[in-house]
Amino acid sequence: MNSDDGTLDAAFLALADPVRRRIIARLSRGPATVNELAEPFAITKQAVSKHIQVLEQAQLVTRTRDAQRRPVHLNPARLEALTAWIDQYRLVREGQYRSLDAVLQSRAAARGTQAKDAS
Repeated sequence: MNSDDGTLDAAFLALADPVRRRIIARLSRGPATVNELAEPFAITKQAVSKHIQVLEQAQLVTRTRDAQRRPVHLNPARLEALTAWIDQYRLVREGQYRSLDAVLQSRAAARGTQAKDAS
């Protein structure tokens, strides 16, 4: 996933909305129709459909046809790509924090040794 091609931006913009995040959370339990996804919200089904379109454009969800039903499915590969992008920065930060912790612990140990020597 490359931020230059806009897909990363589209995905994060789609997830910036709390309604869309709740839709993603619901879809993590399995596919659902627009009617099922609209149930917990105090907005119209048309508004929910627009939210789903944004999620589709960001490739976070897909729709299939099952007779007259058009269930919406989570795209786990897309979420995995987002997670991988976030993880690369998280891992760098964790390494930096571990290094800082090691420096602070060695300084604290050195101060403890100096305090014993002074006694």
